[in-house]
Amino acid sequence: MITVNLAYRGGQIAEFTISGHAGYAEKGHDIYCAGVSAIAQTAVLGLAKHLEKTPRVNIIEGEDALLECILPADLNADDRYKATLILSTMETGLLSLQEAYPQYVKVRIRRY
Repeated sequence: MITVNLAYRGGQIAEFTISGHAGYAEKGHDIYCAGVSAIAQTAVLGLAKHLEKTPRVNIIEGEDALLECILPADLNADDRYKATLILSTMETGLLSLQEAYPQYVKVRIRRY
């Protein structure tokens, strides 16, 4: 199963991690992994392109695949707004996948 963890701070997503594999098909042919990956990578690329301060991104490939993205704590108001738009769109896509395919995608939301 793919597990998505969204961490909210101050009412906004401050970081997210995505780990695991859907297990629907072999690596490289799994449509659920591809869907989650496309949504998450697009969000990371959007953050990198549109924010003045680049988020910290860690990618670990292999059996325990992991994507981690952490926004800088000191974003200015304009960048916080842009990040909120990008990450809330990502959240909408991931929640939609979870709703349609709960056996492959789990989204957890934590608010601090």
